[in-house]
Amino acid sequence: MCEGGTVLRAKELISNERIVVLQAQLGEWDNLNHLLVCVKTKQAAIIDPFDAEYWHQVCLERGWDLCEVWLTHSHWDHTKGVRGLKEKRGDSITIRSHAFERLRGWKEKVDVEWTHVANSKVEMSLGDLKFEAHCTPGHTPGHTTFIGEGVVLSGDCLFLGRCGRTDLFGGDPDVQRSTLRYLRDLMQALPQSSLVLPGHQYVLPNGDTPTTMPVGNVLENNEAILALDDDDAWTSLPFLAFDDSMAEKARRQRARGD
Repeated sequence: MCEGGTVLRAKELISNERIVVLQAQLGEWDNLNHLLVCVKTKQAAIIDPFDAEYWHQVCLERGWDLCEVWLTHSHWDHTKGVRGLKEKRGDSITIRSHAFERLRGWKEKVDVEWTHVANSKVEMSLGDLKFEAHCTPGHTPGHTTFIGEGVVLSGDCLFLGRCGRTDLFGGDPDVQRSTLRYLRDLMQALPQSSLVLPGHQYVLPNGDTPTTMPVGNVLENNEAILALDDDDAWTSLPFLAFDDSMAEKARRQRARGD
């Protein structure tokens, strides 16, 4: 069960001799949570947990050892379940995030902080599985994208049809553009059947609302990626900034120098 007593409905995206990947849409912001499992060792990592009890129960029922939390960034809807998992699992679970998230005023305790510079990577493992944690700022200062084992976990940096907004505190459209060029190069070198797994679901221009998409399709159709090499097209993108309460809060934070 998850918050509010909802029956578990995690979707199995990948299941082979090496890895199982589950996806569940949770919370009022429709966050897409992803669980990675090493089949051989039964070790599991949850990306951006919204609901601690939900993922604790999923792993308990399947006999998996939930030993890792990887955060793409520190916005509340991507970290809401972190404290609960730490309370349940104690020292048997490791919380990882990028140190640059402190630049946006995030103060929560984590176990391991990456410090690599923008548009670079560090190697990671989960049991026998191999991943890369790429520092991909723009949406936030320390946003991280995880790549490996046939998946690209892009958080709020890159959605399937567009990219994340850059007008919140710590965001920067020029940095985001540089990051997306970096990600474009990375994804062009991947098998084009690799799956992009974003942090949220948004409707595409054709009306579809997928929650995952092959890399090749994202490279061909993503509005932000297609605008990268044209200044006018990039600055005209309607989803880089919004006139809403979150943008107003960010303006106040910048004025205070938070």
